Amino acid sequence: MVSTTAVKRALAALATRTDTARRPYVAVIDEADAARGDLRRAAGFADAVGLDRLAEAVDAADRAGDETTAERGCEALTAYRRFRRVAAGDTVENGGGGDPGPDPDGVADHFRSGPGIHKPDTGQDADR
Repeated sequence: MVSTTAVKRALAALATRTDTARRPYVAVIDEADAARGDLRRAAGFADAVGLDRLAEAVDAADRAGDETTAERGCEALTAYRRFRRVAAGDTVENGGGGDPGPDPDGVADHFRSGPGIHKPDTGQDADR
């Protein structure tokens, strides 16, 4: 979870930025691209700015003919969507389609049942 302080700091930086030479879509894409390397910063970006705004920035870059920035924005948007899928429990190995269920061959499952070690009887009730 991102701290409230980090979100406030990110919003304040966006609100008080003095760099007017860059177009707003470039600032959004630059921040999204830079934040991908740090999980906390990426989560702060996703919470404070949002993926919808990033998608709008990519569209604006496309309309402006700024192919390089639009491509960086698309890569960042893809990465953030992948982060969300993984955080939701989907895995990269199965293409983001959710939990594939048990492995029918038992090859990928490294948690196999075996003879195991049984716990000794402590005299406590089983429902405890």
